[in-house]
Amino acid sequence: MVGSVSRNCTDQGWSIPFPQYHIACSVDDDIPETEQAYFTTVKLIYTVGYGTSLASLSIAVLILLLFRRLHCARNFIHIQLFTTFILKAAAVFIKDTTLFSGEDTDHCNLSTFYCKAAVVFCHYCAMTNFFWLLAEALFLNSLLLSSFYHSRRCLWGYGLLGWGVPVLFIMPWMVSRVYFEDTECWDINDNSPYWWFIKGPIVVSIGVNFMLFLNIIRILMQKLNPRLIQFNNSSQYRRLTKSTLLLIPLFGSHYMVFNFLPDYFNVTMRLCVELCVGSFQGLVVAVLYCFLNQEVQKELQVRWLKWQENTYGVVSPGPKGSQMDTPF
Repeated sequence: MVGSVSRNCTDQGWSIPFPQYHIACSVDDDIPETEQAYFTTVKLIYTVGYGTSLASLSIAVLILLLFRRLHCARNFIHIQLFTTFILKAAAVFIKDTTLFSGEDTDHCNLSTFYCKAAVVFCHYCAMTNFFWLLAEALFLNSLLLSSFYHSRRCLWGYGLLGWGVPVLFIMPWMVSRVYFEDTECWDINDNSPYWWFIKGPIVVSIGVNFMLFLNIIRILMQKLNPRLIQFNNSSQYRRLTKSTLLLIPLFGSHYMVFNFLPDYFNVTMRLCVELCVGSFQGLVVAVLYCFLNQEVQKELQVRWLKWQENTYGVVSPGPKGSQMDTPF
């Protein structure tokens, strides 16, 4: 419940505010030492996780952008997803710096434009991350169901889904907080009906992603049946199966554990899964879908051999080229 402080206008002037601020404040700063130690450990873990994810994803994006031969529809969507992970990590650091700059921060009186902007930016980045995970799942489904050309118009559609749709939900949440629930830094959403402007779309996207994951598994099981496919396609589908099975579990599948449960349900475990595990999600995606990608490794090897040839005059046999999917 949000507290309120009032004063009465009397013959002698304004009365003393009642109740006192520390009583009316809805923020409980008296945290037991055991919980405080746990929260400190969680913050340390997700700080390391987001930091390593931020560094690895930045390198991955540069690699996919610099090498023209890696430009394709699949990697275009990967770049957008990597960017959302980068923004999400940066938003968490900005939010922590703004809201928890010191141990003596008075959260009852902390209600500035900057802290509210940091919270809004953090929520927007989190929503774009979920919606680009959804775009990845939709793209893989379309890739398995058909081999049609993914035109720029199709990529624009994914872009509007990933970057534009979250704005449609962030804006009404901001308006509702300004006019109906302008308390603290908008970072407390307990029992707030307006929180569903943000939580609702995220819950739906996670559920749809899980359904798409099951659909992809079903399609792959059919296509990998040797009696239903031609021999020359089996290696392609087996390779796609490997990459798909590695990527789809990262589409927020671990969020399914608490997706349809109330926010107050098992907060300790929720923080561990959503913050600690989720902070390393970007690192895992960058390693699996950039650094360990065969096309990326071959392109880096080609560049390395060309550099050796130009510098030392050493000529070595280069790797065989691989066929990319539709370029953008």
